Amino acid sequence: MAVARLRHIRLAPRKARIIANLVRGKDVTSAINALRFMNKAGAQQFFKLIVSAVANAEDQGEADVDALVISKVTVDQASTLKRWRPRAQGRGTRVEKKSSHITVEVTAVKAA
Repeated sequence: MAVARLRHIRLAPRKARIIANLVRGKDVTSAINALRFMNKAGAQQFFKLIVSAVANAEDQGEADVDALVISKVTVDQASTLKRWRPRAQGRGTRVEKKSSHITVEVTAVKAA
């Protein structure tokens, strides 16, 4: 089991969870191929994170890299940037720019 974390990424957790649900449970090669051609804002960050998790597994001396499966992907909300946007009649509206903490865990699948 190898873990890679990406913290304080400027991507809303709601948008990141869409990508996380697409790659969860897939083997690493198919997840990387899916992310490479995905037209989503955070796909490139997920791609780098999965490559990092594979490198961590390789560093730890895990089993064959081709046998790795994405076993767990969690997306948690990080700190929120609060900004103000001018509106009509001298008013202002608060704009919240959310960020995420993403954790990817890969494990080697047992050969049956």
